[in-house]
Amino acid sequence: MNTRTRKIEAARIALSHVENGMRLGIGTGSTAEEFVRLLADRVRSGLKVIGVPTSKRTATLCEELGIPLTTLEETPELDLTIDGADEIDPELTLIKGGGGALMREKIVAAASLRMIVIADDTKLVDVLGKFPLPIEVDGFGLAATKLAVEKIAKRLGLKGSIRLRVDGSQPFVTDGGHLLLDASFGRIHDARALSGALLSIPGVIEHGLFLDMASAAVIAGADGVKTVFRPSSTE
Repeated sequence: MNTRTRKIEAARIALSHVENGMRLGIGTGSTAEEFVRLLADRVRSGLKVIGVPTSKRTATLCEELGIPLTTLEETPELDLTIDGADEIDPELTLIKGGGGALMREKIVAAASLRMIVIADDTKLVDVLGKFPLPIEVDGFGLAATKLAVEKIAKRLGLKGSIRLRVDGSQPFVTDGGHLLLDASFGRIHDARALSGALLSIPGVIEHGLFLDMASAAVIAGADGVKTVFRPSSTE
């Protein structure tokens, strides 16, 4: 199977967890988009669901395909979120935000009773950090915020570049109107400590470490699709 076929197969298995009447968080990214397309087919066949998209891009695709949408203001509690990930470790701790929607993705996931991650097996890692960690920051005081992130990284023994994400010649702007720092820390041995330290910086809005949020991951590889559960999950 090629990479896209693997993503489709993972999305198909994840879709089997969607039940009639569910309130869904609908993720962002290439794997999540495969799920959206499959979900739309089920909706056209009579499945009744309502979704909260995690980005403007996902919202546009859902609207084009006829998936009913709501907001967290109208529907503040969700049954299930299905989303992709940039990295997944054995504890199902994630790095997300490669597509720039990490803050909204985390808000939606936190509002959900369960989160299922869908990915191909290239996203599995023993230790997080090969993929640069996205950090969503306010534009005000950017240099000071970046310096504070660098100091925290040094204190935690993390090395590597921290760069402002750009879109062409301009800074990349998230749907929330913020900027992104991409931190190439390498191996992150204590994601929990890093998470708390980053959130102590006033200019940091959110970061792409998702701790204790995914209850299961549907992983597609050359040998087929497998579902992995978080060790502490009761699913």
